[in-house]
Amino acid sequence: MNFDLDREHIMVRTHVREFMEKEVGPFCEEMDRTDSFPPGLWKKLGELGFLGLSVSQEYGGEGMDFFASVLAAEQMGRVSPAVGLSYCAHANLCAHNLEANGNPEQKSLYLPGLCSGALIGCMGLTEPGAGSDAVGISTSTQKEGDFYILNGSKTFITNAPIADIALVYAKTDVSKGSRGITAFIVEKDTPGFGVSRKIEKMGHHGSPTGELFFNNARVPAKNILGKADEGVRVMMNGLDAERIIVAALCLGIGSAALELALDYSRKRQQFGRPICDFQLIKAKLADMYTELEAARGLIYRACALAHKSREGGKGTDLHKLAAAAILYTAEAVSRAVDQSVQIHGGYGYTTEYPINRFYRDAKLYEIGAGTSEVRRILIANELIRRGVGQW
Repeated sequence: MNFDLDREHIMVRTHVREFMEKEVGPFCEEMDRTDSFPPGLWKKLGELGFLGLSVSQEYGGEGMDFFASVLAAEQMGRVSPAVGLSYCAHANLCAHNLEANGNPEQKSLYLPGLCSGALIGCMGLTEPGAGSDAVGISTSTQKEGDFYILNGSKTFITNAPIADIALVYAKTDVSKGSRGITAFIVEKDTPGFGVSRKIEKMGHHGSPTGELFFNNARVPAKNILGKADEGVRVMMNGLDAERIIVAALCLGIGSAALELALDYSRKRQQFGRPICDFQLIKAKLADMYTELEAARGLIYRACALAHKSREGGKGTDLHKLAAAAILYTAEAVSRAVDQSVQIHGGYGYTTEYPINRFYRDAKLYEIGAGTSEVRRILIANELIRRGVGQW
C-alpha cells in the first residue's frame, strides 16, 4: 500500500487547508463565542467543489474517490473542527449515503444541490432512548397509500437546525426487529416534520446540533432510500465510512494540538531557555507525534479498504478496521490535546489561546459515531466471528 499522495490528492489537501486558514481561521474565535456558522460559507464550500468531492460528476460532484473527502476532513479539523463536523454530516452522512443507496431519480433531484451548497443535509439516527444501540430506534411509521406516516424524534443531529433534507431511519415493521427498519429522505417542508430545539454543546461551537421531531409527518413512499425494511444495510454500510472520515477530522484536531504545543514550547522561556529544551517537554512532543502518525496509518489503511469495498471488493476487514481507526485516533487525540494544554501551562487553561477550543472539541470523538466502549465490543465481536484477517 502506497501512502504517497498523487497530484490530485495533494491539490485537495493544499486547497482545503489554504481555504480554511484564509476564509475560516480568522472567524474561529468568534464562532466559538457566538456558536454561529459563518454566513455564506456553505456556498463557498460548494463553489470550490469541496461539498461534492466524492460524488460523481454526473450529479454535480468532482468524481474523486473517498480518500479525497477524508483528506478534506482532516484539513478542516486542523483549523475548525466545527466546520469539519458539519461538513462530514452533510457530505458523508447525507450525500455519500444518498449516492450509494439512492435511485437515479433521487440522486438527480438532491445531489446537485448538496454538492453546490444550495441544499444542506443531515442524518437522523440517534434518539433519546437509542444511541449506541442504533437498531433500537423507536421512531415508527404507518403506511397510508403512497405515503408513510412517521412519528418519533431524533436527537444530537448535526446540522438539524439548518438542514434542507434529512436521511431518517424509522421502524416500518416492529415485528421484524432490526430487519424492519427503513431509511427515508425527508424534506424540510414536509408536513408534521420540524426541529424542536437547538442543543448547546461544550465544544464544536458553530456547528449547529438539534432535535428532529415527527408528528404524523407524511413522507412519500418514493422517498424511501434503498428498499423498505432494508435500512440496516444502508445504515451499516454508511457507518464504516462515517467512522473513517470522523477519525480523519479528529486527526486534524490532534495535528493542530501538536503544532500549537510545538510553537508555544519554542517561544516560551523558563530558566533562561525555551521550554522545548527540557526533556519532559520533548517526551510529550515525541509521544504526540508518534501516536498521531500511528493513527494516520490506521485511517489511511481503512480508507484504502473502503475504496476497495465501494468497487465491489470482497473479504476485506473494513468493519473492524474502521472501528479501530476511530477508537485509536479518538483516544490518541484526547491524550494529545491534554498534553498540549499541559505544555501551554496556565495559558492553556485560558480562553485566550486556541488550544482550549481544540481541547473541548476532541472529547466528542470518544462519544460520537459510537462510543469507545461500543467500538471495542464491535472489534472484539468481529475478531471472534471472523478472526484477525489478512495482514
